[in-house]
Amino acid sequence: MGRFKRTLVAAALATTVVAGTAGWAAGSEQTAVTGPPAGAAEWRADHSLHRALPDPATATPRTVAAFFAGLTEDQRKDLAARHALIVGNLDGAPVTLRYEANARAIAAEREKELARAGSAGLSRAVREEARQRAGRYERLLAPGRRILAFDPRGRGQVAEVFGDLATARHTAVVVPGSDIDLATFDRTHDRYGTPAGMAGALRSEMERRAPGTPTAVIAWAGYTTPVGLGVDAATGRLAQAGAVRLERLLAGLSAAEASPAAPPPAVFCHSYGSVVCGLAAPSVDRTEAADLVALGSPGMRAGSVKELHTGARVWAAARNSSDWIGNVPNVDLFGLGHGTDPTSAEFGARIVPTRGAHGHTGYFAPGTDSLRNFADIALGAYASVR
Repeated sequence: MGRFKRTLVAAALATTVVAGTAGWAAGSEQTAVTGPPAGAAEWRADHSLHRALPDPATATPRTVAAFFAGLTEDQRKDLAARHALIVGNLDGAPVTLRYEANARAIAAEREKELARAGSAGLSRAVREEARQRAGRYERLLAPGRRILAFDPRGRGQVAEVFGDLATARHTAVVVPGSDIDLATFDRTHDRYGTPAGMAGALRSEMERRAPGTPTAVIAWAGYTTPVGLGVDAATGRLAQAGAVRLERLLAGLSAAEASPAAPPPAVFCHSYGSVVCGLAAPSVDRTEAADLVALGSPGMRAGSVKELHTGARVWAAARNSSDWIGNVPNVDLFGLGHGTDPTSAEFGARIVPTRGAHGHTGYFAPGTDSLRNFADIALGAYASVR
């Protein structure tokens, strides 16, 4: 009876929170970006190789990998030059080719935004927005950056590789939560709450823990995230769309054999990103992800590790006392809430100590036990996690 009463109270609280934010949450409701980026029709109509190109909407990453494996280097580069947005986002394509294609696509988008910024026919506000967007594209084009995915639609999506996937012995993927998009991907304030900041810190710690071992970490902002703490954040609609994209990313890395010497990556799922990971888990096998790590999690849309139906090891970072996510009710009623607390005993995840971490975005901060333990998980040094 006690548990039933607590559930009723939690449900009432969740309903109150969502109802109380409905006024502004409705205004920030997001439309999930799905399917291939612009240029898919032109790609499908391209018969320059005298055969159909793999459909970017339906071809599996393994089919894509096999297709590119049968091309000459000149044929690959020609496709990337003529269909930069498609090749740059095509899971299963060679990663170095994707870097080249995305550099072309970003440069083209930068030129478009610079033209808009200089257009006298547009309002001052629109021109300023275009200038800011062009500046973000310019930063993505900085020498040494490896952009694995880029899609300018909506609020913008991007994925960046820290390190060299081709030589890495250990890899990881960072999946962020709410309020992350092209504009906030690598912001300088609250750095360790951004995918770029988290991935960069994790790779630096992996290098510190295992000097001389080649590593790579992917900062993946490849789905439409919720904005604020409204209805989108309380439901799984955006997470379900994001899960499909995450599944393809992981399958693509496996199919493309970005680093044949590396075991499958560890996937670190922050906040709403853990909802994405939970929904993706049943479709992700041990050849695609060795570990799923939830941190700052409101739930994974499952009652237990067993309900995730995954062969990956499942971890949950101990919640620090100043993380506001602890105030979010762990319910799953009428589509609201994300289920059992992953740090609870009943969920059954392996607990990751996080001493030194503060707040909702402090788990990747240098010097914390959480970052050290995350690095050990990514390196496969499981006995060192304590």
